[in-house]
Amino acid sequence: MTTEQQVQIAYSPCPNDTFVFDALAHGRVPGAPALDVTFADIDVTNGMAERGELDVLKVSYAVLPYVLDAYALLPCGGALGRGCGPLVLTREEGDGDASPLDPSRGPEGLAGATVAVPSERSTAYLLFRLWAAETVPGGVGEIVVMPFHEIMPAVRDGKVDAGLVIHEARFTYRNYGLRRLADMGEHWERTTGLPIPLGAIIAKRSLGAGTLTRLADSIRSSVRAAWDDPEVSRPYVMEHAQEMDPAVADQHIGLYVNEFTADLGEDGYAAVRGLLTRAAAEGLVPPLGPDALRFP
Repeated sequence: MTTEQQVQIAYSPCPNDTFVFDALAHGRVPGAPALDVTFADIDVTNGMAERGELDVLKVSYAVLPYVLDAYALLPCGGALGRGCGPLVLTREEGDGDASPLDPSRGPEGLAGATVAVPSERSTAYLLFRLWAAETVPGGVGEIVVMPFHEIMPAVRDGKVDAGLVIHEARFTYRNYGLRRLADMGEHWERTTGLPIPLGAIIAKRSLGAGTLTRLADSIRSSVRAAWDDPEVSRPYVMEHAQEMDPAVADQHIGLYVNEFTADLGEDGYAAVRGLLTRAAAEGLVPPLGPDALRFP
């Protein structure tokens, strides 16, 4: 924290984050700390967390096992939900010069396939690997990491066999002539009964318990303010929505800002522990300590 008592925070320009933090970022939460905001996509903030940069960060839940010595998981402000999981996409049958995966084989057609993913340190990737371990005999082939916005064009153009996508791609993939091969969230919910843990808010433990509690209370107040009057946040949301259609932005917010954003609750914590425990058992992340998720 700086001498002006500003909290240095980084979150994405995505509509769910700007919606959640609008009131807090603009000083409309009484008694809240002032924010010094940096916008960065989650693959960037994941790296910031691993390097110990900034006071507060929006990160993927997948990065928690690497950073919880220095950072605490806040019980609010993040993204969990139902019906909002990552999708595996392929080309529509018959599109392009290269043959798409055989739709009659379903997920098994991914065996040995090249799959583009936005990051290997993401919840989406963990969910994909857990799904593939149970669903794709022999496993997928090459994993190619590329920027999120390049994945759907790469699948469409036959540069990769399939792509793992998140966020607003759920609503726009048909525009690229793509079809859904599998929904990682459906698989997770069917096998666990729990919500899908996607993005977390973490804060440096060195800020102290009092500041961490104040931050959590302020974020909850910011969420409730956005729910009480959504139109107040719209200019901030659309300013950073990267030319996204307003209707898509509203869908995005409706999907990712929910009861778990206000408070993780019992099911939220169970989902986070469940994901990271399963991933550790597959050797995808280090195991969590028994008190790793304790707050503050």
